[in-house]
Amino acid sequence: MFYDITVVQASKMLGNLKAMLEKAAEFAEAKKIEPEVLLTSRLAPDQFPLVRQVQMCCDTAKLGAARLAGKADSAPKHEDTETTLGELYTRIAAVQDYLATYSAADFADTASKEISLPWLDGKKMLGSTFAVSFVIPNLYFHVTTAYSILRHNGVDVGKLDYLGGIAFID
Repeated sequence: MFYDITVVQASKMLGNLKAMLEKAAEFAEAKKIEPEVLLTSRLAPDQFPLVRQVQMCCDTAKLGAARLAGKADSAPKHEDTETTLGELYTRIAAVQDYLATYSAADFADTASKEISLPWLDGKKMLGSTFAVSFVIPNLYFHVTTAYSILRHNGVDVGKLDYLGGIAFID
């Protein structure tokens, strides 16, 4: 289950985010505005701009999976220097490629694994708590905020762009 709710779902949401950014590029071209205007937009003065929201989505996905699978040292490093849509597409693809290296077997003992984050001053939590109370909500927070920034700026994105494809049964 942890593989599905972290790796599979995170990769899907990153794909949905890329598709929304592609709509933003089309919007910028149609309105004759520089895409960087959108990338530096934010909902509130004390909130990260769109470019940082995308970076945080990527970091949450890759580091969440890496920590849950006990492979934190294998996570790719990103310098957070992206300034264009193309660079963000590349980062999203790199994280999706990294997530594709995992299998369900990598998450066999996730629930009882102890997870510590550098900024928690030595505090630990169980892997199940980390996945459900931190990784998943954090990922959705940043995807939602990116979506909201785009929507606020007039980009034609809606709930189906956010949700992406859903696998229905026959």
